[in-house]
Amino acid sequence: MPSLKDLKNRIASVKSTRKITKAMQMVAAAKLRRAQEAAESARPYTERFNAVMAGLAASVAGSPSAPRLLAGTGSDKVHLLVVMTAERGLCGGFNGNIAKLAKQRAAQLIGEGKTVKILTVGKKGRDSMRRDYGQLFVGHVDLSSVKQISYGTAQNIARDVLGRFDAGEFDVATIFFARFENVISQVPTALQVIPAAFDEVEGETTLYDYEPSEEAILNDLLPRGVATQIFAALLENNASFNGAQMSAMDNATRNAGEMIEKLTIEYNRSRQAVITNELIEIISGAEAL
Repeated sequence: MPSLKDLKNRIASVKSTRKITKAMQMVAAAKLRRAQEAAESARPYTERFNAVMAGLAASVAGSPSAPRLLAGTGSDKVHLLVVMTAERGLCGGFNGNIAKLAKQRAAQLIGEGKTVKILTVGKKGRDSMRRDYGQLFVGHVDLSSVKQISYGTAQNIARDVLGRFDAGEFDVATIFFARFENVISQVPTALQVIPAAFDEVEGETTLYDYEPSEEAILNDLLPRGVATQIFAALLENNASFNGAQMSAMDNATRNAGEMIEKLTIEYNRSRQAVITNELIEIISGAEAL
């Protein structure tokens, strides 16, 4: 049975931990509002951009002059998995869920006889993927010094991916991130960015005449489209991380409070037992006299 001093020290330790988790919860809540606004503001632009690109892509589908970013290399033997996670932890299953989805895809592709290469964005994803697929790593993007996600951040990652594609290092590229829904729900998502794949938009029946040609426009817009999709994924990830951390720290704060209550009850009972024993010894000594 722990001594009174041990129980008192443990209560003080848990109280200090609760102060830290409460502070982290408040910081995450403050960051979440800005991150959520940024992610939600980017969605309409991304959706409209993809709708325009879908129309352009449909008009040149099957054309021998279609850009490689749209038509692909004609093969799907080599896959690049871009795993995007956070630089920090203490956010529940946020990082683990993204890595789990990427590992499942890697295992599936390897089982089909494909070659898999892995590029990580964020320290936690690198650490998780390296344990099982370290031999497949081709690069890592460190965002620990980035204070605020910007389009320039996404462009740097896109240049790396596009450079590898132009060099013939892979045929298909897929990014993995978490789409933000609310504080308690972040959905791990896989999105193919090369070759570009666009969903047809219902009700989009307007016809356009393009100048210059569709192929020329696509050659210019497709690299921007890759950067745009990566930027949107980074914003979604940032909002998801803050939401997950806020929820995790709230749970930790509650658990710390419950532990303090239990330890306090145990401390009081132990203290009462000690006092009772002392009284018994005093009374026994007095009777012996």
